[in-house]
Amino acid sequence: MHKLILEENSCTDNLLPFTATRSVLDIRMGILTFREKWTQLLGSEYFELGNGPALPANCLPTRVLAARVREECARGPLGQAAIDRLITHGRLIRFPWHIFQHNAEALLEDFDLLTAGRSSQPIPRFVQAICPDAVFIEEGARLGPCILNASTGPVYIARDAEIMEGSLIRGPFAACEGAVVKMGAKIYGATTLGPGVTTGGELKNVVIFGYSNKGHDGYLGDSVIGEWCNLGAGTSVSNLKNNAGEIRVWHPASREYLSAGIKCGLLMGDYSRAAINTSFDTGTVVGVCCNIFGGLPPKYVPDFSWGKDGSIRYDWDKAVRDIGNWKKLKHRSLTDSEILALKHIFEQQ
Repeated sequence: MHKLILEENSCTDNLLPFTATRSVLDIRMGILTFREKWTQLLGSEYFELGNGPALPANCLPTRVLAARVREECARGPLGQAAIDRLITHGRLIRFPWHIFQHNAEALLEDFDLLTAGRSSQPIPRFVQAICPDAVFIEEGARLGPCILNASTGPVYIARDAEIMEGSLIRGPFAACEGAVVKMGAKIYGATTLGPGVTTGGELKNVVIFGYSNKGHDGYLGDSVIGEWCNLGAGTSVSNLKNNAGEIRVWHPASREYLSAGIKCGLLMGDYSRAAINTSFDTGTVVGVCCNIFGGLPPKYVPDFSWGKDGSIRYDWDKAVRDIGNWKKLKHRSLTDSEILALKHIFEQQ
């Protein structure tokens, strides 16, 4: 089979702040990243990033799309006409808010992909499961007495994930490897907790990429949170205007506000943090490596901001030190390649 070529140059800027620190293929939606989806669907040897006639990397991988790719590749190398046909069978994730808006679709697709032909671990007798056939628990997951309601979508709990006692979870929902849901959390679908995420309080329609914390009370809805972020105790996010009107979100690439519909909360880039009791307005965008504290932040906080309003720049040495400290809490360390990538972002400001 000929290879599928994916290109990301046309879509990287539109998906900031999340693509400032990662390839488009490493965006997580549903359960898997785009790269992991293509690996499951085609095999890692049958796709690569490149130029020329290529499928946009922000095209959400699905089984239907993969089947069309195989058909087209069987005929020969993919030309522009074939690419155009493939795009009609896919969904383009053009803007950051599309990540949470289409997360339910991605979650259902990934659940079926990962669980086909497999059996779940037994649901513990002290767990109340509604529609248990749509609940899948990987080996090594730990569950306390909780409620898993899969009547509105499947519930997937990965290896080494933990759902503590008193948690109320309504699907579609995924807790990836090592994720933790703390006691008494209330989570509505479609919500994805990436690897190593810790969460508590109330969430609805949220995607958290990985290793971030929203561990305490406070509301987070219709939002996307990058990796290695922390939302302090009592932090809450508005996802709906008081007049139920259109929410316009700052789009750095086009330098204008774009419509994100009537529900949009917080879009926070990697390595950013908010102090206790921070309140985020509807449609707030926070860049990479921001330390936010005090008052109500503006609707756009640039990369490497310090304080509440983005007017003060985070000192480089302090920023690297602080990221390293947060990583140590999860037994990780900041790599040389991560430092180089962050330095590039810092120098662009």
